[in-house]
Amino acid sequence: MTDPLQFPAFDPIALQIGPLALRWYALAYIAGLVGGWQLMKRLARTLTADGRVRVTGEQVDDLLTWVTLGVILGGRLGYVLFYKPSFYFANPSEILQVWQGGMAFHGGLLGVILAMVLFARRHKLPFLAIGDMVATVVPLGLLFGRLANFINGELWGRPSDVAWAMVFPHGGPLPRHPSQLYEAALEGLVLLVLMLVLFYTRPVLRNRHGALGGIFLIGYGAARFTVEFFREPDSFLGLLWAGASMGQLLSLPMIAVGVALLVWALRRPVPALSRQAA
Repeated sequence: MTDPLQFPAFDPIALQIGPLALRWYALAYIAGLVGGWQLMKRLARTLTADGRVRVTGEQVDDLLTWVTLGVILGGRLGYVLFYKPSFYFANPSEILQVWQGGMAFHGGLLGVILAMVLFARRHKLPFLAIGDMVATVVPLGLLFGRLANFINGELWGRPSDVAWAMVFPHGGPLPRHPSQLYEAALEGLVLLVLMLVLFYTRPVLRNRHGALGGIFLIGYGAARFTVEFFREPDSFLGLLWAGASMGQLLSLPMIAVGVALLVWALRRPVPALSRQAA
């Protein structure tokens, strides 16, 4: 047998200028938010051209601020409540110490949904249309985030003897699935391509507000549920009900809501043309 692959010795700091250090994880958030912001501007122009909802570039700029707050606050609070509530309730001063790590996608999702509700009400825009636009670009951030997880050597997979299994610095002596790369591929790249193809080539979905959001929930939930079979469960939680991980239990409601939202959106009539296009 050949020796297993060894995890590459990545420097967790991407750029350092004097005492200021920019870590890969922070860079992933910046790249995901900025890239998603620019992509949303393109999507907004397409929605406006359809004539069923008008979203300006200035509104997309404002939306970035709301989404950023939703991602950070929701992701952190989700991790606190879903994964380590007893620890953080006993050490409340550490809840805001996000630089120590600990963010949950499902919490970030709830934070972004709340941010979109407030944004849509402020600008008098249809919430589901905004949700479709955001859902289409979210996989870009997931792609960068999972790649950063891999560079940091965290959230590794379960022990395996596949040819590409590798030994992680803090994962013990056994070779493991590089599950971060599986997630980057499925939750990130594959889902991003799918959402963009559907947005640009299927007006029947783009113009039925909520359809693309439903597809994203189904796609992410299914991808996360699948990869969790290869990802090592959190040591402080282990496997839970029926041998499922916390990530799988949180993904099931996402899939159910996504199916319901997609069916509901497809049964509704296409929204009327906006006054600007009429």
